[in-house]
Amino acid sequence: QSDNSDKSSVESDSETEVEQVSVYHKLLATLKTSPESESEEEEEDESESEAEESEIEMDSEASQETREADGGGEGQNDVPEQEEATDTAEQMLSQEQADGIDTSCDPSHGVTEEFTDVKHESEFSLETNFMEEESGDCNADKRDGNPFKQHMDKELEEKDIEKMSTLPKTSSQSQWPRLGQLTFSSTLEKPKTLKADKEVDVKQLYLHKPLESTWPKVNKQYLSSVNKPSDAFFTPLQRELFCIMNTYRDLFYPERNALTNGEEIRHAYCLHALNHVLKANSQVLSNNAKKRDQKPGTDNDDHRDQGLTRPKVLMIVPFRECALRIVHIFISLLEVNDKRKIDVSNKKRFKGEFGSDPEEKPPNLKRPDDYEAVFAGNIDDHFRIGVAILQRSMRLYAPFYSSDIIIASPLGMRTVIGAEGEKKRDFDFLSSIEVLIIDQADIYLMQNWEHVLHLMKHINLLPLDSHGVDFSRVRMLNLNNWCRYYRQTLLFSALQDPHVNSVFNKHCFNYMGQVAIRNVPLSGSISHVVVQLPHVFRRLEAESSTSVIDTRFQFFIDKVLPEYRDAIMSHTLIYIPSYFDYVRLRNYFKKEELNFTHICEYTKKGGVCRARRFFLKGEKQFLLFTERFHFYKRYTIKGIRNLIFYELPTYSHFYSEICSMMKATDNGVDATWTCTVLYSKYDAQKLAAVVGIERTAQMLQSKKNVHLFVTGES
Repeated sequence: QSDNSDKSSVESDSETEVEQVSVYHKLLATLKTSPESESEEEEEDESESEAEESEIEMDSEASQETREADGGGEGQNDVPEQEEATDTAEQMLSQEQADGIDTSCDPSHGVTEEFTDVKHESEFSLETNFMEEESGDCNADKRDGNPFKQHMDKELEEKDIEKMSTLPKTSSQSQWPRLGQLTFSSTLEKPKTLKADKEVDVKQLYLHKPLESTWPKVNKQYLSSVNKPSDAFFTPLQRELFCIMNTYRDLFYPERNALTNGEEIRHAYCLHALNHVLKANSQVLSNNAKKRDQKPGTDNDDHRDQGLTRPKVLMIVPFRECALRIVHIFISLLEVNDKRKIDVSNKKRFKGEFGSDPEEKPPNLKRPDDYEAVFAGNIDDHFRIGVAILQRSMRLYAPFYSSDIIIASPLGMRTVIGAEGEKKRDFDFLSSIEVLIIDQADIYLMQNWEHVLHLMKHINLLPLDSHGVDFSRVRMLNLNNWCRYYRQTLLFSALQDPHVNSVFNKHCFNYMGQVAIRNVPLSGSISHVVVQLPHVFRRLEAESSTSVIDTRFQFFIDKVLPEYRDAIMSHTLIYIPSYFDYVRLRNYFKKEELNFTHICEYTKKGGVCRARRFFLKGEKQFLLFTERFHFYKRYTIKGIRNLIFYELPTYSHFYSEICSMMKATDNGVDATWTCTVLYSKYDAQKLAAVVGIERTAQMLQSKKNVHLFVTGES
């Protein structure tokens, strides 16, 4: 239980062992909201006078607010300092009934009893049902060129597996009209350059009934009036993404934006996932009928159409609201018309547990548009639910081993998978996943990336139990434990990040190869800074990506901090993306007895109020400020005169947001404003997102410090 065993008081002054990376990982697993803290979250009044801002006023503001949609969910809200944060993920793991079925979590009060729909088991059993004539599309699935059949029927050999395990991938690049720069990589064969379809012939998509007729209606809201009649199915982005998805290649798209293209991307991958499930199930039901009509004693090996367990699609999303939208899309895609509604079991319960009450969110909160888009609806981040689909019916809360699709958060998966040594753990249901969809991967960097890695280590392993499977129907690829080489992974993120790239490069083994979108930012977020400000980028030299953490710390305390110790350099905010670095700096500042205050994702409401007031009035010279607090709160910090980015922000637009906070204090001292940024050659992606690709190339070639002066919206 290394992820969850740290119960120590990491906020105590004397605790230095938290500076170890392994303990940092343990610390991440403790990000759990206590019910008490949710009711006392603070609302920030942007219009209040900073001179008269007081703790009493802030507390009175908080008492008026019932609940703030600040993104913490089960992981990140206004949790207490570590001494009091005892409601940890470890306790969650021990309390969970992690037996391979879904959990119903009360968004307000954490985990409640398990609920599993056992009532409809026989109705949704693949083994005992047969294909209905009117809903069947099995003949269409046999057409030449059907991507599903081509992909799943491909028979790999031992030498192919050995090649994929040992040989490096070869890659090629292509330019597409909407997606831009694509990199195709594969091990088995030289990557074939895919060409973007300018128009879509729906017959060539091999969509299963009823998707051909329902998709245009469901997707109509995203289509513009300029779309040609022959292209009345997809937006330009959807067309190119689905073209790749439908070839069953892995896909990494790092330009997902919750404000602009998030929903059209969601619709595209929901279409692909549902199409896959309907085709797989129709194949099973069709073969059921053939076996039923088969003469006794006839041994036919042509009916291998299943995995070792039933779940075929795993969809990882950050919040319950995302799961709600996905299920609504599925229902819309399955309903041919108003007269032919599909039967959805447990729909009312699902709406109650995954929906949200609009009155819960105070109407007077002022947050950026992208914040509102990401944290819309129910933002609880601990959930999992099984979905079974059979012809014209959908079963929500299906037991995992009777589900076709599992929709879950990383934390929801982590608590059911468990850790080595735990009595109650299960991951057999992940053994035959054929399509893995990870949406909004960047948000998991703000939650707990360890949960994602834990999931990837437990997917497509041989099950420990047979779970009643008919081995005569199991595909040879599953019996050979080769499912990982057939699994398609679709990865969507708002940014390029080494952690996300690593999952795509090291945990995806699809024999069809990978497609990654690799566009470079021409202009960075620095152009959106709205204040005139000198930006000094100070380069530090590190021998490796692992040593850069210690090198940055030493560079900061030796070269940067001495310049800010003088009292004249007051009102200095230090922005720190990593919580590990934050703890290390805080301990150092305490040891050196510097005049500072600090705000992190664990700081109580009262502590945040005091820290902001002390910093604004100049009573504290330094403010240590974590990125995750900014991600989940997005408060405007007033009184900043000097800004230090200890490391470049994960989200590039946070750079311009933090810099632009300086205008919140209009006291005519803008001539003394400073901004210092620490970076190394290992920060190339983050640096390009801030200053643009051309400046990044120049800065990485030169070993000198770089001075930039931005004159607002340049």
